[in-house]
Amino acid sequence: MKQVYVHGLGQTPASWDKVLEALGTASSAVCPHLGKLIQHQEVSYDNLYRAFADFCDGLGEPMDLCGLSLGGVLALNYAAEHPEKIRSLALIAAPYKMPKRLLRLQNAVFRLMPEKAFGPMGLGKWDFIRLCRSMMDLDFTPVLEKISCPTVVICGKKDGANRKVCKELSTKLRNSQFFFVDGAGHEVNTQAPEKLAEILAQFCFWGSLQSVH
Repeated sequence: MKQVYVHGLGQTPASWDKVLEALGTASSAVCPHLGKLIQHQEVSYDNLYRAFADFCDGLGEPMDLCGLSLGGVLALNYAAEHPEKIRSLALIAAPYKMPKRLLRLQNAVFRLMPEKAFGPMGLGKWDFIRLCRSMMDLDFTPVLEKISCPTVVICGKKDGANRKVCKELSTKLRNSQFFFVDGAGHEVNTQAPEKLAEILAQFCFWGSLQSVH
């Protein structure tokens, strides 16, 4: 059974290292590099998703899929499109409907940042801006009903921009649970890796997802 961890915008696969170390699955986890998946293509959400979907299709078996932020959006998209391929799903700080004002603000901030700040993910400054612009109209509300696998929705307690939408997402998915992570903001995988690993180990992966009453 594959366990796939998808990083957020501005992160790399290494952003999962401490989580995987805490889980004891560093050697078996699959962590795609989103910047490399979309190399030699125009950077847009549609192209990135197609590259990501091709990557997941190539794994060839049901998987436990975990994504943060942009990685969570991709995971949600794939789970809705291929529900038969997902055993369990973890969505961290992942909006199901894009906050247009926030994306515009994010792009305004990106424009002020130096080019070198965008290097680790393998995309340039204007790639980031084009990617965010291409996501403005995403809304997965109509397809959420297609997702029936056990799902955990997670958000850092300090992530004010995503707390409400993550709670909403959890209520819209038929087989989901919601967790706040104390002491974490948006990048839960780097800010509270041990706490995140505890949630994933208990409620998401290895077919051990249980109901909490």
